[in-house]
Amino acid sequence: MRTVNRVATLLLAVALLAGGVLVALAGLLAALGGPGPLPTGWPATLAATRWRDAPVRVVAAGVTLLGLVVLAAELRRWRPVRLRLPGNDGWHLHRRSVERRLARAARSVPSVRRARVRVRRRGDAWRPRVTATGDPAARADVEFALRRELDRLAAPHRDRIEVRLVPARRTT
Repeated sequence: MRTVNRVATLLLAVALLAGGVLVALAGLLAALGGPGPLPTGWPATLAATRWRDAPVRVVAAGVTLLGLVVLAAELRRWRPVRLRLPGNDGWHLHRRSVERRLARAARSVPSVRRARVRVRRRGDAWRPRVTATGDPAARADVEFALRRELDRLAAPHRDRIEVRLVPARRTT
């Protein structure tokens, strides 16, 4: 989503820059006594336009909707691409790689068949959430396997790893 945010910011910056250049040019031309950069009938058209006119309301609604979409995209919490490691040395792990390795570690426990891992983040802190199919009694074994894999990755030690083991459905 980082790309969408950058494109939206770029479009907004270009629109603001174009508007600023247009206003500066109009001011400069007005100071020199020349015609403005807009067509000559433009001020009369703006003076005759009313709020109750349909095109005015459609454009206003469209601009408002676009602004709300950009605001929602900026405020939404997106899943991180990289997970920072403790310390200020700049090291990080790729989220998808961590999720795959932890899922593989959970599946290495004999009673676990399928495992899905999602990494959740709060600020700089992050923790894995595991949903697996297998024997609920193997929760401690799954947690041990995950902690061992996190140690291999040199990931920060977290007090809590969310493990949810769902018993496999039996087909008869």
